[in-house]
Amino acid sequence: MTNSHAENAQDGQHRTDAQGAAYVTDGPGEAGEPGVPGGSGEHVVSGEGGASGDAEAPGGSERDRAAEDAATRRLAKAVLAAEQALIEFEIAVETFRVEVENFSRLHHQRLGPMYARLDELDAQIAEAVAASTGDPEDVRKAREARASVLPMPNVEELFHGWIGSDGLFPEAQAMLTEQPVQPPQKVRPSEDARKAYRDLVRKAHPDLARDDAERERRDAFIARVNAAYGAGDEAALRELAKEWEAGPAPAEERLSESEELYARLEWLAERKELLAAVAAELEESAIGAMIKMAPQDPDALLDEIAEKLLADVAERETRLAQLVG
Repeated sequence: MTNSHAENAQDGQHRTDAQGAAYVTDGPGEAGEPGVPGGSGEHVVSGEGGASGDAEAPGGSERDRAAEDAATRRLAKAVLAAEQALIEFEIAVETFRVEVENFSRLHHQRLGPMYARLDELDAQIAEAVAASTGDPEDVRKAREARASVLPMPNVEELFHGWIGSDGLFPEAQAMLTEQPVQPPQKVRPSEDARKAYRDLVRKAHPDLARDDAERERRDAFIARVNAAYGAGDEAALRELAKEWEAGPAPAEERLSESEELYARLEWLAERKELLAAVAAELEESAIGAMIKMAPQDPDALLDEIAEKLLADVAERETRLAQLVG
């Protein structure tokens, strides 16, 4: 994926250490911090003041309890790192999805008429050749070329402006897919919009919720954030940022039991696999492949394609003039 979409997509790979504690490689955290992926080493941190002696206690020795507590703390750090890595991955996938969608819509809006003009010129050229040669094969080709550009009769009247000979009108498709009716101005939203979007997702992502009610609230909020970003609406993103800051404070984070942490780590890994599949599908699509050709400025690629189509139109018009002149 372009623009660090795929390059950063591998954050959050899970491993298991010799003691069975899962952790995340290359996840967020300071290098050199014990117990944090990417640190200079991991060790078991002793309990309060350390454990001395082998005095027996209910449920095991002081040393056993200290080791268990240390393992739980390390696992909690691993879960936190995995959550942060997954959020960054989701941001990368969603920003690329928006670009693919915007590029597709702008490609249809801006370049569609040029493609239609080329088809019409090809039909006229084929007809001129057939008229000149009288060859049955040329006549057949001319009929096929003309048939490819003839509109389907009565389609627009039948569907009252929703469907034309080329399929759904952009406005109808936008409404059916809950996209803004107005097409985006650019493939890639502004850098301010991108920054506001990333900041909001990192703060309000549903994966940070600790109960169903909080997840539901975050789900609804992030849906609005995604819609604003897809439209490139900086003002809406700023208002959403204010709304989030004024909203209820997130629940105070608490240390989960080891079993819950392991289960959450497994869920995060499964979620990442699903996102990886979505990312791969986007990258392998025709539009995704086109965007990868211009990772720094996909809008410039549209201009480049438009210039090429204009040149093709001019070339065909010249040929047609020679044939009928």
